[in-house]
Amino acid sequence: MDNGEEQTPDLKTLQQKVEYMVEKTFPGQKVSGRVFADLVKERGGSLSHSYFSNILAGKVTQPSEDILKALGLGFGVDWRFFKEESEVVDDVVAGLQFLAKRRTGELSGLAGRGLDDDGLPPELLRFALSLLEEPQSSQGNAPGDPQADAARGDREE
Repeated sequence: MDNGEEQTPDLKTLQQKVEYMVEKTFPGQKVSGRVFADLVKERGGSLSHSYFSNILAGKVTQPSEDILKALGLGFGVDWRFFKEESEVVDDVVAGLQFLAKRRTGELSGLAGRGLDDDGLPPELLRFALSLLEEPQSSQGNAPGDPQADAARGDREE
């Protein structure tokens, strides 16, 4: 895309997903298997550095659920992201794009009313990202737009 927006990557294999998460979680850093294994351990999980290296090399394609949970702990995302045919891939990618925009200053703040401990729902997060992609002049939302109302917290109860 020539407008500077990041396209949602095609993440099908475990190796692609882990490489993507390394790139987005540790931007500009070289993360060794040992460093990642130590991070997982600090967060209460268990993953050997050699097993992580084998995942990055594409030698491991179908790890156990415990390994997927360890990857989720290490990267701080829902472990189901790493499952085959994952339903949460788009949600995780949208969340990372949101955080990147926040980090670069494209997004300066967001307030939500009535949020629970889980924070913003994925669909609301995608909507917030879509607002950032619109030209400044078209950011006004028509009253009664359910997504806009939800973004402002004006939900019908």
